Amino acid sequence: MDTIGKATRLIGLNMSKEKQGGENAIPAGGTVSSDAGFSDARGLLRIIREGFPAATVAFIVDSGRLSPVEVDRVVLPRKTLANRRKVGTLTAEQSDRLLRVARIIAAADEVFGHAEKADAWLRRATSALSGEKPLDLLDTEEGAREVETLLTRIGHGIAA
Repeated sequence: MDTIGKATRLIGLNMSKEKQGGENAIPAGGTVSSDAGFSDARGLLRIIREGFPAATVAFIVDSGRLSPVEVDRVVLPRKTLANRRKVGTLTAEQSDRLLRVARIIAAADEVFGHAEKADAWLRRATSALSGEKPLDLLDTEEGAREVETLLTRIGHGIAA
C-alpha cells in the first residue's frame, strides 16, 4: 500500500477495493463512514473538499497515533473541533491538515519499519530540524515538507 493509502487508513477513510486490492482494502467495519470511500486521487480530493467526517479526528486519536493535545497543536483547536463535531464534518482546510499529518506519520512508519519507532522519532527533537520535534513542524505545509525531506534522506541512508 502506498503512503497516501496508509495515511487514509490512519484516519479511518475507506479506499475502495478496486484500487487497493482485496486484502489491503479497509474493511467496512473499520471505516469512519461507509460513504467516505474513494478509489483514486480525484476521489480523495473530492472528499477533502467536501470535508472529512469529524469522526476522522477521533479515529486517529483512538488509534493512539496522535494525542488530543497534538491534534490541538497541529490540526485544529479543541474548541473548533467541538464545533465541527456538531456540524459533522471538518472544513476542507482542516481535512487537508489532518491528511498532511497522517501522511507524515505513514511515511515515518515506512522509513522506521514500526509504528513505535516512528512515533518516538516524530516526538524527539532533532538537530537536522534545528532542534525541533518533527511533529511540531506539521502545523504548516512548509514544516511538513521539511519533515518529509528528512524522512526521505533517512530512508535513503543519507546522514540527517
